[in-house]
Amino acid sequence: MSSKESVRVGCGALIVNDKKEVLLLKRSTTRNQNGYWSQPGGAVEFGETIKQAITREIREEVNVDIRLIRYLSYTEQIFRKENQHWLAISYLAKIISGNVKNLEHHKHSDLKWFPINKLPKKLSKTTRDSTRAYLASSL
Repeated sequence: MSSKESVRVGCGALIVNDKKEVLLLKRSTTRNQNGYWSQPGGAVEFGETIKQAITREIREEVNVDIRLIRYLSYTEQIFRKENQHWLAISYLAKIISGNVKNLEHHKHSDLKWFPINKLPKKLSKTTRDSTRAYLASSL
C-alpha cells in the first residue's frame, strides 16, 4: 500500500485566550484546504504521541509553548482531489510562553486572533468541529 492509500493522523489545538479569542492561521500552500482558516497543527510523526505532536506543531508554526487543557474532538476527512484521508485529533490549549508569530510564511499567509463568536466563514472542518466541542462544553 502506498502512502497515498493510507490514512494519515493529524493533530491540532484550539488556542483560546482570556478574551475568548481563537488563534487561527490562513492556509495558503498546504496539503489541502488552501484559502481556509485553521487552528494550528499538523501531522503526527512516527513514534510521537498526539500530545507531543500538537506541542511540537504549535511551537513550529506559531512560536509559542502551550499547555494542553483537554481533548475536544476528532475529525475525519477524505480529500478525493488530493488523494488524502486524514483523521485529526484536536485539543483545547492555552499559551504558557512565547510571542505569537507566523513561522511558516511558506504555508500560511496570515495569523490572527478571532472572537470565538465571529470566526471566518472559510473555516476548516477540523476547526469547526473543535470549536463546536469547545462551545458545547462551555455552556
